[in-house]
Amino acid sequence: MQKYRTHTCGELSKKEENKKVVLSGWVNSRRDHGGLIFIDLRDRYGLTQITFDPKISKASWEIADSVRSEYVIRIEGKVVLRPNDMINSKLSTGEIEIEVEKIEVLSESETPPFEINDEKGQEANELIRLEYRFLDLRRKKFQEMLQIKDKIFQHVRSYFQDRDFIEVQTPILANSSPEGARDFLIPSRLNPGKFYALPQAPQQFKQLLMIGGVDKYFQIAPCFRDEDPRMDRAYGEFYQIDMEMSFVEQDDIFEIMEPLFIELTEKFSKKKLVALNEDGNFQRLPWKDALEKYGSDKPDLRFDLEIKPITTLVKGCGFSVFADIVEKDGVVHALKINGGAKFSRKEIDEITKVAKEKGAKGLAYIIIKEDGSFQSPIVKFLGDDLTMKIVSDVCAKSGDIIFFGADKWKTVCVALGAVRSECASRLKLKDNSKAAWCWIVDFPMFAYSDIEEGRIDFEHNPFSMPKGGIEELKSKNPLEIINNQFDVSLNGFEILSGGIRNHKPEIMYKAFEIAGYGKEEVNEKFGGMIKALKYGAPPHGGCAPGVDRIIMTLCDYDSIRDIYAFPKDGKGRDLMMDSPSSVKEEQLRELHIRQSKI
Repeated sequence: MQKYRTHTCGELSKKEENKKVVLSGWVNSRRDHGGLIFIDLRDRYGLTQITFDPKISKASWEIADSVRSEYVIRIEGKVVLRPNDMINSKLSTGEIEIEVEKIEVLSESETPPFEINDEKGQEANELIRLEYRFLDLRRKKFQEMLQIKDKIFQHVRSYFQDRDFIEVQTPILANSSPEGARDFLIPSRLNPGKFYALPQAPQQFKQLLMIGGVDKYFQIAPCFRDEDPRMDRAYGEFYQIDMEMSFVEQDDIFEIMEPLFIELTEKFSKKKLVALNEDGNFQRLPWKDALEKYGSDKPDLRFDLEIKPITTLVKGCGFSVFADIVEKDGVVHALKINGGAKFSRKEIDEITKVAKEKGAKGLAYIIIKEDGSFQSPIVKFLGDDLTMKIVSDVCAKSGDIIFFGADKWKTVCVALGAVRSECASRLKLKDNSKAAWCWIVDFPMFAYSDIEEGRIDFEHNPFSMPKGGIEELKSKNPLEIINNQFDVSLNGFEILSGGIRNHKPEIMYKAFEIAGYGKEEVNEKFGGMIKALKYGAPPHGGCAPGVDRIIMTLCDYDSIRDIYAFPKDGKGRDLMMDSPSSVKEEQLRELHIRQSKI
């Protein structure tokens, strides 16, 4: 008989009746019933009820009388059937229990700071749970998460390897590059004054692999970005399914990735695929259409609320707020919310606040009451005829509300997109039984910088190929150049970013020149890439789905932190290991670093 266990705590059934077994695990709960002691023994496979009867083993009963929750014990005993009225149909082992003949306490436990179960454990303060993460991981919710994550990783690896992709591990100590977020910098001891950077993505390395003749690459890659955390973005590190292919166009990448997403949805979630096109494939929305219809480049297509431009309709109207905006080359868009007439004044004010947080100056509205009359401060300025035209144009009916945005095109789109999402939440339209995947294509290559007014910067990935090649870079207004870039959204979350890469040095120099980078600066930051491109680079492209976000969304976790074994808190701290932490002065001297006094 094995020393610690012959079976796990989740596999025994009535088939093993009268069998001698050895189990080891944690004391999940202990109950004393009239001289009999019952313990639910737990491991990652499940629970088994074990019973201590002083008539069977007085010594074992006495030890069981002293054990407490989270003690680690080993027991030997016989599988017996439970009485019919004691069967627990909720447990896979609910038909049996173990009559214990021998017990050994392998490890004692102090009283845990919170209860180790999904319902009550969730009630504990998150900071306490993060400090004692090793205890939180014992909960069923996280045991299942780790198993699902492992199975998804196995599936992804098999999927790509079956299609002749090679998994390659790219460097962790890399160079700093402008990926759109802050780098984590590592000082070099051997090269004073110089720094490595943890990779924000393996972008340059995977392109170099293409140039090196590895025509199909993938990796479940760790990435590092010093960004503030949020519900769908963990602090510091995350993982992505990184892939790249040579001699491909956009459709080739779609044909590889879309079946994978369908398989992950059908195999690892209970969600139904929705919002597909007539051929049963994911919709492909141009970036401009996505913003104009849904107010987001990661639209949630589980519900049908669409934004509609009405700029032409209100041009020169009697309402100066709309008319003046149109005169200044702005736009006016309308968003009809089915059943939104029931929003209270307080709710409308809260929704207006959401729009203002996205740059809107305000949020006009028209409520269509059940009797067909209008309730709105703007109807008297629009007049009855124009109001009726707007209501007809957006197909509104009694019981609906129409929200309006008037400003620059992108401001209106983004503000009404936030309103759309907020209203969907309030009306419970975000159905978690659905999975709405969508490709977003035809991104602009450049946009005005959010940091420096008037400056042109990359809208997305700086390494993607403009659709019209170098001729477009030379002749077109930079803001009109379309990039060979694409994303995937799932239920309102950005899941993937990718594109067809720029594989010609002269095009790369010109693209960076438009974004304000001189040739010397490009050579300094991307010298390895530029040099490689001069030696016969194949046309290539790829993408990088965020596997953490996929798991969070498909499996309905409340936060992306829930799908990491050891996450950081909202300030980027590991409360369990007490990091970041101070280091000794001699360590800093070795790295040629001197701390300034603040």
